[in-house]
Amino acid sequence: MPEVTFRIRWPDGTEEACYSPSTVIHDHLTAGQTYSVADFHDRARTALDLAAERVAAKYGFRCSSADAQAAQIAARVARYQPQEHVTCLSIR
Repeated sequence: MPEVTFRIRWPDGTEEACYSPSTVIHDHLTAGQTYSVADFHDRARTALDLAAERVAAKYGFRCSSADAQAAQIAARVARYQPQEHVTCLSIR
C-alpha cells in the first residue's frame, strides 16, 4: 500500500508530519486547505480509520501506525478550542 505523509500546522504555529498507510487521506484532506480543529479531527480520524481498515482487508490486521497517528492527533486536538484552525500544508 502506498504510504502518505501529510504535514499540518496547528493553531499555535507548530508543524507536524503525520502518517497514513493509504492514499485515502486524499479523500478527506486537501493540501493548502484550512479546517477548524473539530473538522480536521473528524476528517483525520475517519481517514486514518479507513486506512487501517484497508490494511486489515489486505493483510488481515489493522495498521497500528494509523491507529497510533489517530491517537496522537486526538491528544493534540485536546489542547485547542474546536473553532481554532489547522492547515494541511502538504500531502505526499
